[in-house]
Amino acid sequence: MGRVSSTVHCPSAGEDAVYSRCTVPEPPRSVPVNSPFHIEEIFPEDEDHAVRLPRRQAGNSPQGLAVTLLADYTLRDLAWLPSAAIVALLTEARVSPTGARAAISRLVRRGVLEGSRQGRHSFYRLSRAAAVDLASGGRWILTATAAAKPWDGRWTLVAFSLPQERGTQRRALRGQLRWLGFAPLYDGLWISPHELTPQDQIRLGQVTGTVTVFRGRPADLDTVTNRRPLDAWDVAAIARHYETFLERWRPLLPQVESGQVSGAEAVRARTEVMDTFRRFPTLDPQLPIQLLPPGWLREPAREVFATVYDGLADAAEQHVRTVVARFGDSGQAGIRAHLTTDILAGTVVPPAAPSALVPG
Repeated sequence: MGRVSSTVHCPSAGEDAVYSRCTVPEPPRSVPVNSPFHIEEIFPEDEDHAVRLPRRQAGNSPQGLAVTLLADYTLRDLAWLPSAAIVALLTEARVSPTGARAAISRLVRRGVLEGSRQGRHSFYRLSRAAAVDLASGGRWILTATAAAKPWDGRWTLVAFSLPQERGTQRRALRGQLRWLGFAPLYDGLWISPHELTPQDQIRLGQVTGTVTVFRGRPADLDTVTNRRPLDAWDVAAIARHYETFLERWRPLLPQVESGQVSGAEAVRARTEVMDTFRRFPTLDPQLPIQLLPPGWLREPAREVFATVYDGLADAAEQHVRTVVARFGDSGQAGIRAHLTTDILAGTVVPPAAPSALVPG
């Protein structure tokens, strides 16, 4: 079967509100793996593509917690952990044992985890493809929530055409656009304040369909029907989500800073704060601060996240080691918590050639 590729039109350098055809680089060959996380966790699927808040009220998903947990303590060495230890740690995070085992199985089927057996015991670790995605994603989470860069007032628009019967491809394209920070201004017309990078073009080129990209400034229409680019995002809902995050985590800061959070509570809190905070760059993809309401809470939320995540690192790592030790010594040497400074410095990267053997 021949390879089906997208037709992507991209703006030339310096162009404004016009486009020219560009060549999409051939995607690099790699082990097939879906994103470790589901975009539907952040934007539940709906027909009119209206922006909605994440399903946070229902709690963190077992798969998301499992990925976050393994990334937080095993990513740099791709350590194998006993399945019983992973289940125990997820149970402490209020996931049922059945739900924990189901999450592991689904992550293996998706290529996010890989398994191995040693006698009657099963071990799992992140696949290298997933680990690479998580390493770059961690840095993206922190850089995307930092102080916004100067904005030139232009918007990038992506127009695409896919018939309704090609629903799978439409969902895949919309998912890629969401991850790239776009939102639907109209059906089939998505918008972002940022330019597409060459890597972004590769990602769009991996989705079949016809795509055209523009970058330019909107013309203000003095009519009641004028729809501003920022209207593609529900700014009030995003603000409430920041408020909810701060209401949840600010009260914990005195205990974190005084070392009163330890053991299972430290692991649970650290996993939850990362699993929740990682959604913000997709909800609020560095929207231009000059267009947002005064007192936007992006930076305060980032500061609270870093304080909790970094402040609990040592206590959480020690507890993970303790739990793993209950099921044997395998993997303890590869358990290492990392800090936000490590992520930003680019030192949290998986090994190029991880060991294929489960430690004895």
